[in-house]
Amino acid sequence: MGYQTWSENQAATTVAVDGHDLEVAYYDDGDGEPVLFCHGIPTSSFLWRDVTPPLSDEYRVIAPDMVGYGNSAMHDGFDRSIRAQEEMINGLVDELGLESLTFVGHDLGGGVGLRYAAHNTDAVDRLVLSNAVCYDSWPIETIVDLGLPSTVNGMSVEDAREMLEGIFRDTRYDDPDEEFVEGMLAPWDSEEAIVSLSRNAIGTNTSHTTEIDPSEISARTLLLWGAEDEFQPIEYAERLEDDISDAELVGLDEASHWVMADRPDAYGDRLREFLDGA
Repeated sequence: MGYQTWSENQAATTVAVDGHDLEVAYYDDGDGEPVLFCHGIPTSSFLWRDVTPPLSDEYRVIAPDMVGYGNSAMHDGFDRSIRAQEEMINGLVDELGLESLTFVGHDLGGGVGLRYAAHNTDAVDRLVLSNAVCYDSWPIETIVDLGLPSTVNGMSVEDAREMLEGIFRDTRYDDPDEEFVEGMLAPWDSEEAIVSLSRNAIGTNTSHTTEIDPSEISARTLLLWGAEDEFQPIEYAERLEDDISDAELVGLDEASHWVMADRPDAYGDRLREFLDGA
């Protein structure tokens, strides 16, 4: 599925975040128990293009674009931090009338999942974290630099897209398919979007993960990790496995930070086994 088709299949709603009414675009397909997928920086819900469609025959799969990303609100003037994204998830869950769910988070979205699961123990039945930011594992230097106003002020849209393309190509385990690269780049196509990307980057507040005690998480947890990740090394997953009472770590070889793109079949199979209770 290409990015345009993905976008055409999204719905939209408005949620309140810190008193701001913000539009949230989200993919929503299937029936059954809800499974909510949350992407990270600098991606969008399109990251889950290979994972969500096969699950929709048994589960209701919901994949929002975080505010400041994808087809959600990108205008200036609101917080994009993990804490704010958690508030967005709270609002979206209320809008959709969900009482309980499985939360699947990658990168920054994994940090959102950690907070959401720790603060909503009755609402999160299962938690899946993939190469998630946690503890003090982040932000990485590239994201710190991108968040500096001086960086984005001297960067054209073309410059920013070239930088992002390098990230998406160079940090895949193998050469990425062009649909992945084009889909990851698609939202970052205007000056407003590049400013939003910088605001997203400056919102990476380490305090929002270090203040969470993973031992408070009661959800059955799968740490489904790309074992070759240079950004969020698997050692952090090992810490999470020790701290979360009901956690299992599965490291996928020949997979980097973009584990669901590097090993889509293995990732999807292991995720379905977990959801089905195997």
